Amino acid sequence: MKKWILSLFVLLVVGVLAACGDDSDANKVKIGYFPNIDHAPAMVAKEKGYFQEALGEDVEIEYVTFPDGGTFMTALNSGEIDAGLVGPAPVLNNYSNGADVKIIGGASSGGTVVVASKESGINSLEDIEGKTFITPGIGCTHDVQFEKFLLEKGIDKLASDRIGGSLKHTTGKPATYQGLFESGQVDLAAVPEPWASILVDKGAKVVVSTEEIAYGETLPNVVLAASGSLLEDRPEIAKAILEAEERAVEYINNNKEEALDITIKAIKDITKQELDKDLMAKAMERITYTTEIDEDLLKEFGHASFELEFLKEKPNFDGIVVSNIN
Repeated sequence: MKKWILSLFVLLVVGVLAACGDDSDANKVKIGYFPNIDHAPAMVAKEKGYFQEALGEDVEIEYVTFPDGGTFMTALNSGEIDAGLVGPAPVLNNYSNGADVKIIGGASSGGTVVVASKESGINSLEDIEGKTFITPGIGCTHDVQFEKFLLEKGIDKLASDRIGGSLKHTTGKPATYQGLFESGQVDLAAVPEPWASILVDKGAKVVVSTEEIAYGETLPNVVLAASGSLLEDRPEIAKAILEAEERAVEYINNNKEEALDITIKAIKDITKQELDKDLMAKAMERITYTTEIDEDLLKEFGHASFELEFLKEKPNFDGIVVSNIN
């Protein structure tokens, strides 16, 4: 009898502790983003307190930054973060491979530029045969945009050697590109702002502009992604995050200089690198901040990843965009 009572007591204690743990998890949200100017909505929403206001004071928010889409998606898929800003390519690629991820809004469009180092001797596309180009990740948004642009040219040699062309491809953090240019390890970079403007300021040449590159100014270059479990279990949290980001986008568009100051400070706090305000202002001019999503364009972009053999099977992106969160 005593053993039965003791066992019941233990079960009750465990149940109470488990319930407490669930409450703790329910009151914590982890949001991810990159320290790039095209991710300004996340930094503005954090600094202005929009996330906290939308989620409520009883919710603890943890912010996590990432260097590329691959690490972001790994964190989202493993539950280390709940939602955040990331390029569309990693989301589409992961979704096509069965990941439980959704796109619930946009963040920014445009801003991808292809630049060549002054040491490379490249002055136009005719000079890039056999050269080495770099992007933040394999199959990342900027990689797909550049390689799709080359594919549309119809010149076999002007493609990655991964698909039979002559261009060598490598990856790395954009902050390292200038050093790689100077050492001659890399000739070209398909890079997001503000790094394109920074490289050009140091002597790099624009080879493919934002207006020219595939899906240039219209592609949502950064989207707001959330785990499927967040939308299923805590839709009110996902809705609040989207509402906060919408406020941040509105603030950016109505207060460009103040938003720029917030972004520069946030990037410095994360990377310890203070970016020149004039260069950042030029970079911001190449970017459109909006939460609107063109689902058809996203799907078209996703199929480009299949064309370029980043995806082994023809993808189906139905259901990836959630326009109404209930």
